[in-house]
Amino acid sequence: MTQIDSGETGAILPVPVVGYAYPWDVIGDPTFADRARSLGVTKVALAAAYHTTRAATPLHPEHRIVEARSAALYRPVRAEAWADARLVPPAATWVAADDPYGEAASILAEAGFEVAAWIVLTHSTLLGEANPDLAVVNCWGEFYPYALCARHEDVRRYAETLAAEAVRDTPTSTAILEACGQLGFGHGGHHEKTDGAYDAATQQLLSICCCAGCREDWAGRGLDAEATVADLRAATGADAAGATVDAAVLDTILASRHAAADELRHRVIAAVREAAPDVVEIAVHAQPDPWATGASPGLTPTTADDVDLVVSFCWPTTEAAVETGRQLVQAVDGKAAAAAYVTVLPPTTEDAFGGHVRALVDAGIDQIHLYHLGLAGADRQHLLAEATKVPTTAATRTE
Repeated sequence: MTQIDSGETGAILPVPVVGYAYPWDVIGDPTFADRARSLGVTKVALAAAYHTTRAATPLHPEHRIVEARSAALYRPVRAEAWADARLVPPAATWVAADDPYGEAASILAEAGFEVAAWIVLTHSTLLGEANPDLAVVNCWGEFYPYALCARHEDVRRYAETLAAEAVRDTPTSTAILEACGQLGFGHGGHHEKTDGAYDAATQQLLSICCCAGCREDWAGRGLDAEATVADLRAATGADAAGATVDAAVLDTILASRHAAADELRHRVIAAVREAAPDVVEIAVHAQPDPWATGASPGLTPTTADDVDLVVSFCWPTTEAAVETGRQLVQAVDGKAAAAAYVTVLPPTTEDAFGGHVRALVDAGIDQIHLYHLGLAGADRQHLLAEATKVPTTAATRTE
């Protein structure tokens, strides 16, 4: 654990470091637990529901790559839990286990680790493609199949059931909620060809969901939904110079989006607490920018009131990422702990990583969430360890 001086009594207090992993990193690798322990990690965030990925496994003794072909629940998909549900996740058939998360979590718990369930909620291309009316739609009528819209009751039921099933009957102490809100324009999918095409302002407008449910909510808040969509199209068109969307309209749209995110979060948290009373901590991935979309959507005014921990994306080893950490600390305002999500994977460099973690701790960050215990090869293991060994002299903030 990274250590900080409380600045009040001179006592040294720990800053926890949480290491992220996939079930397939743990299952079949008898050295995983010892390796994580040697790094100084005491809690592992283990994927319990996750999106499509192609993951390297450089240190696993049995394989070198895992193709997770779709978003999936890494638990048994029980018919009784999903009865009459429109959205049902597939099982993770690419992992040689009937209960990948449950088996991996038990291995870690028996080895003395705390286990956090890493649960990705509204990100499923498989389900979005099959149910386009439940996906985010931009102002041009183009739907984003990877992004399920939190406005819809079917999506909320899916998310709450997914979370409850993820933690049910497992040694889980923390639930970490990713994509707990709206995904938008940015995706990072296979062979992405959108990078640099649009500026940040245009991407923000193209991330506004204009599905039937969202337009109905806008109308209930006093907006002319069709005129609003037309204004958004004008502001994102080929001849958009000078075209703008009224600030009051944008404020209403943001309030509408946040209301949907709040309802989703409330439902998911209630489902987790009912399914697993032993879960003592609820964390959410979110950004201090209220307009953010994606795996870490924007904080709403009440997010920090509902959760124990907020984790913000601080991967780039830049001052801008440290500033995100500062803004997060200010936004949660002591209502929840603040964590920085950092990576040892490229483009992170050896000379920048340690200083970046120290700067985040100095900025007031309470936890470091470390990506990724399974993806990092032998040449990156020492960087994983560095996150847990930041010199105490680097952190002297007053609690």
